Amino acid sequence: MLSPKRTKYRKYHRGRMKGKSLRGSKMVYGGFALQITEPCWITSRQIEAGRRVLTRFVRRGGKLWIRVFPDKPVTMRAAGSRMGSGKGAPSYWVAVVKPGRIIYEMKGVSEKIATRALKIAGYKMPVKTKVLKPLL
Repeated sequence: MLSPKRTKYRKYHRGRMKGKSLRGSKMVYGGFALQITEPCWITSRQIEAGRRVLTRFVRRGGKLWIRVFPDKPVTMRAAGSRMGSGKGAPSYWVAVVKPGRIIYEMKGVSEKIATRALKIAGYKMPVKTKVLKPLL
């Protein structure tokens, strides 16, 4: 799974997910892309599940870019612990994603294969997604 080598702080605040994505909302590398349409946290496991789908579906052809990285730790308390014992230990990592953000980009495969692969990868995500195609 993806996780940062080191961070400035061990535990982060939860934060808010208002607004649209400023950066990472345009296709840069590939010809086809998967774009998020709702705000959410995407875990490193979900990113990996989508990556596996795309690489297996495409076989050896094409190139894949992952445009998000899980750099926020999410803490969880031990099950059955009582109130007032502080914040829990970091449990897993998430990427904060706002609407319009592109998660995956692909290049070097046919339109039919790319759209089908990205659609299946979209099912692995916790929110609605859409497949972007190049403008002709």
